[in-house]
Amino acid sequence: MIVQDIWTAVRQWVPFVVRTVGYGMVSCFVGPFQKDHAASLWAMRRWCVTSAASLDIRIEVSGVENVPASGAFVYCSNHQSLVDILVLGSVLPGDYKWAAKRALMKIPFLGWHLRLAGHVPVDRGGGSQAAEAAIDRFVAVLEDGKPLLIFPEGTRTLDGRMKAFKPGAFRAALRGKSPIVPVALDGTFDMMSKGDVSTGEREKIVRVRIGAPISLPSEGEEMTRVASLLEQTHGAIGRMFEGLRATARRDA
Repeated sequence: MIVQDIWTAVRQWVPFVVRTVGYGMVSCFVGPFQKDHAASLWAMRRWCVTSAASLDIRIEVSGVENVPASGAFVYCSNHQSLVDILVLGSVLPGDYKWAAKRALMKIPFLGWHLRLAGHVPVDRGGGSQAAEAAIDRFVAVLEDGKPLLIFPEGTRTLDGRMKAFKPGAFRAALRGKSPIVPVALDGTFDMMSKGDVSTGEREKIVRVRIGAPISLPSEGEEMTRVASLLEQTHGAIGRMFEGLRATARRDA
């Protein structure tokens, strides 16, 4: 069984690395010469779509009509697995920027692309000063008119259930005067939870639901408004997540 797991991991991740290098080169060597780094956006989309397909992931998405047609906003999604970014990158509209671990920025080609395309490095466990610096970078993205994708749980779930949200995304949304677009996904935890080395052999179904934008509260001090926005968003994503889980149980 161990040998089979290792072979599955090699068969999946060696092509993934090759694909990352290939699309990373397009992003790094063509993107800088185009307006808004259009080649970098194209490379990111193709990297996500082709990588998800190669891992036998079938994505079902609903609610795309809820995404604002223009302007800045904050996608907030629950976080189940390493492959979440491939799934969301395949289906979420817009030239949005990811909040990514700073360690990812050090990976050749992938990290180079992330930096070049304007994605936001986040220092986990860096204390309050690092958190404030990350929020400032989030606000700069929003003030530039770009959407932002944040996993407000801060890290992947260990048991498949949604964790409590951290306030950074909501402080940035308020300061950047940008609504929250809630996103729920289900299915990636079962295929590759924390510590797994592959997604397995069988075809996997992942469901993504995008909710209606959540307007910013206008009354009260910042802390009060952050708490209200966090609670509304956690509730919206939680309800959509439970709906996706019910659909999965029914189909099973």
